[in-house]
Amino acid sequence: MVAIIDYDAGNLKSVEKAFAYLGEDAKITRDRDDILSADRIVLPGVGAFGDAMDKLRQYQLIPVIHEAVEREIPFLGICLGLQLLFESSEESPGVEGLGLCKGKIVRIPGTQGLKIPHMGWNSLQYDHPGRLFAGIPEGSYVYFVHSYYLQAQDEEIVKASTQYAAHIHASVEQGNVFACQFHPEKSGDVGLAILRNFIGIS
Repeated sequence: MVAIIDYDAGNLKSVEKAFAYLGEDAKITRDRDDILSADRIVLPGVGAFGDAMDKLRQYQLIPVIHEAVEREIPFLGICLGLQLLFESSEESPGVEGLGLCKGKIVRIPGTQGLKIPHMGWNSLQYDHPGRLFAGIPEGSYVYFVHSYYLQAQDEEIVKASTQYAAHIHASVEQGNVFACQFHPEKSGDVGLAILRNFIGIS
């Protein structure tokens, strides 16, 4: 079973639908036992970093997420879910993230001719071999919606990147923790292939 963590940050149904399309039993939940008994866990999300951390704290999900990662359950952060895995964000100064990975979230710089938020399809370059991208050609296009992006401290964990006014770390992998700044559930066949790869990780 895939547990999709519900902390009022939206984008849950489209993730659930994508896993159902792939034949996976997915459950939207904030129940500790559901999450820790799952085969895989997904932390989706859209919205503001500080608000999201407040909700995770309110629902007592922060220790559950840390325990799940310690148990080495495959864990996937999507969009805001990627950002929350890191230490801090310029969007919410003074708010600590989950701190599972080292790095910070910064605002996409204003650049003439480029709109913020970044909304649309961009191609991926592979920085290092990543299990999410097995069998997926470099240069494949995926769908982004974001105003802030990751600068990972350890570039070895960065598996894919893209360019949009800056060099954007688009996907990371650290042990059993995976994350995508883009939305695989909205990225057509390429996104489904990424989610299928995640399902296949043991």
